[in-house]
Amino acid sequence: MKALILNSGMGKRMGILTSEHPKCMTELNPMETILSRQLKQLADIGVKDVVMTTGLFDSVLTEYCNSLELGLNYTFVKNPVYDTTNYIYSIYCAREYLDDDIILMHGDLVFENSVIDMVYASETSCMTVSSTLPLPEKDFKAVIRDGQVVKVGINFFSDAMAAQPLYKFRREDWRIWLDKIIEFCSAEKTSCYAENALNELDGACNIRALDFEDRLCAEIDNPEDLENVSAWLRRVENRTVYMCFSTDFIHSGHIAIIKKAARLGRVVIGVMSDDAVAGFKRPPLMPASERMSLFASIVGVSKVVEQDTLSYKENILKFKPDIVVHGDDWTAGFQKPVRDEVVELLDSYGGKLVEFPYSSDPKYRAIEEKYRSLTPEE
Repeated sequence: MKALILNSGMGKRMGILTSEHPKCMTELNPMETILSRQLKQLADIGVKDVVMTTGLFDSVLTEYCNSLELGLNYTFVKNPVYDTTNYIYSIYCAREYLDDDIILMHGDLVFENSVIDMVYASETSCMTVSSTLPLPEKDFKAVIRDGQVVKVGINFFSDAMAAQPLYKFRREDWRIWLDKIIEFCSAEKTSCYAENALNELDGACNIRALDFEDRLCAEIDNPEDLENVSAWLRRVENRTVYMCFSTDFIHSGHIAIIKKAARLGRVVIGVMSDDAVAGFKRPPLMPASERMSLFASIVGVSKVVEQDTLSYKENILKFKPDIVVHGDDWTAGFQKPVRDEVVELLDSYGGKLVEFPYSSDPKYRAIEEKYRSLTPEE
């Protein structure tokens, strides 16, 4: 898997903000730029190889990427005629480095973690679209047929959804588009979008429409976009994500789900009180105060509180979390009424439940049984 990031554009609509560096290096906040955020997100999901097209300020961009020290392998490809061609030609210039599965994005695109996670997890080639955002006047729309993207452009308004240039391609699907891009550029059709070549294939690339709904996934074309996206990003990163644990020990499954939760916002962990734990399984081996200290030491956890009952109601009403995260093991059994209550409470103010696959590794059960044997049943 390789990432292809298109950064050959001149960014003229950004004005003075791009007078000394490419648009992708524009600051979103004092801690990150558009590009540093994209690269960190790629590193976080396990992508190691990045092909990046460049144009004006190419040496500035190269030095900047290397200075980030993210452990990524970069291949920089300069479009020598960046000022007279569109990114279709930049892709053409990089073609020899793109014989792999590909995540393709424009260098001015900002998206929240859950969007790139969804793209990376897709088992098919896909493009990000939104079923909830209105169709933009001048930006990309995708024409959808039977769940597949068949055309992409700014002038499609029928059977279309708002779309953003964030794609994932299986190698065989990408090759079809790339061959058509090569055909266009060989015929000197270099001033159009790469999607013009895609549109001639009439769905042959098997691109599934991947719906990001109302989550953040937006391009920055001008200072007004920058202001709006930066404000949106602040809201995303200040979301409260609530989780609850009753465990006596923390294993890699717990760490994994906490990491996933931290990609959604600020994690608040509720640790069940001693009485609450004893009420549905057994007295805990460690008191709540020690269990709370364990969770407080985990990277990505912003706050730890006590949850006095199996019910989440008191803490949900108190903290009004934007998201509650749980494993998918409570859709049946004794915890189902707890889940139903959580869903009802979240629905009352627009919160959301996110469920991840439950870690059912046998070694975790063996450790649990060993701990249980240390405490006689009352």
